[in-house]
Amino acid sequence: MLHLIKQPEPSDWFFPGGLFLHAETLPSSFISLIPSSSSSSNPGTVSCSSRGQRIRVSLAQERGGGAFLSLSLSGAVQRYVRESGETHKKVEEKENVGVSGSAAINTTKHLWAGAVAAMVSRTFVAPLERLKLEYIVRGEQKNLYELIRAIAASQGLRGFWKGNFVNILRTAPFKAINFYAYDTYRNKMTRMLGNEESTNFERFVAGAAAGITATLLCLPMDTIRTVMVAPGGEALGGVIGAFRHMIKTEGFFSLYKGLVPSIISMAPSGAVYYGVYDILKSAYLHSPEGMKRIQHLKEETQELNALEQLELGPIRTLLYGAIAGCCSEAATYPFEVVRRQLQMQVRATRLNALATCVKIVEQGGVPALYAGLIPSLLQVLPSAAISYFVYECMKIVLKVEST
Repeated sequence: MLHLIKQPEPSDWFFPGGLFLHAETLPSSFISLIPSSSSSSNPGTVSCSSRGQRIRVSLAQERGGGAFLSLSLSGAVQRYVRESGETHKKVEEKENVGVSGSAAINTTKHLWAGAVAAMVSRTFVAPLERLKLEYIVRGEQKNLYELIRAIAASQGLRGFWKGNFVNILRTAPFKAINFYAYDTYRNKMTRMLGNEESTNFERFVAGAAAGITATLLCLPMDTIRTVMVAPGGEALGGVIGAFRHMIKTEGFFSLYKGLVPSIISMAPSGAVYYGVYDILKSAYLHSPEGMKRIQHLKEETQELNALEQLELGPIRTLLYGAIAGCCSEAATYPFEVVRRQLQMQVRATRLNALATCVKIVEQGGVPALYAGLIPSLLQVLPSAAISYFVYECMKIVLKVEST
């Protein structure tokens, strides 16, 4: 059937809708309301306007006696479309702001999880850290038992926590950045390469990149702490005093003494530490026992506390963290010795990393590169175990989402 439909004007946003009316059901009184020729260009059309809104009613007569009724609300439609578009745009902007805000909150919680883990673990093992520094920085020759007695006799129990506050100031942001960077790098690499799960190569690369990132951002505080613990550091007047002394006497870049060996040591250290832990964790979760535990956690998550929600369980989390820390420390300990020695050097007699390493070997042989390894391992084992344990618990408590 042929319909005579009026074409819209260019100002219309869309074609007007219409209703076909059959001649038998169309009242003559209704047809009489619409003039047959209101204008030469638009016969059978009535137009009116109110408050900027133009309303057009068209009645096109059909050959068979019927009619096609169309209604156009140009002004109202245009304003509705415009207002709808603006409203949609505002909703999108709010959603984008919400997503950005949510990501920022999640990042903050992620960083806090790592920071709290560092605070707890470092405070717990501060006495062992102090013993390690005595061997490395002061070149202590006493055996471990004699050194413990000497510190207790001269400084009391508090002497074992000397420099712990500065250590926390250095370690908390360092660990926070390290943990966050590792998880972020690993997940980004996995998605970028299209893998369902991280490979061992991706874990090691992400760990190395995380170690380098944290080192670049946190090395100045580590240098200040080393200077404070070294002989004569007590007279500098704390963190601020040590900072001012180094800037005044050696310049700003003295805060980055030992940067190269630090990066050289932290890259493999981070790779081994995070890589080994993740490999052990993945191996367990893919075992029958691990898969059974994961299924149990999915079914009863709401009824379990943070300790019970640990994927590895408390014991395995502590054990795998200790193993990862031990492997990392043993693999990179000589770099740590060289870095500490570089941080204590003054500008006049400063040597590069290789020359410093050669000097250490000449004075004490190869074992000098491992001076203090035993107390260091005694410190690292509980530190790494507690660090990963607290970190995994804090991610559950703070509800940290995967980045």
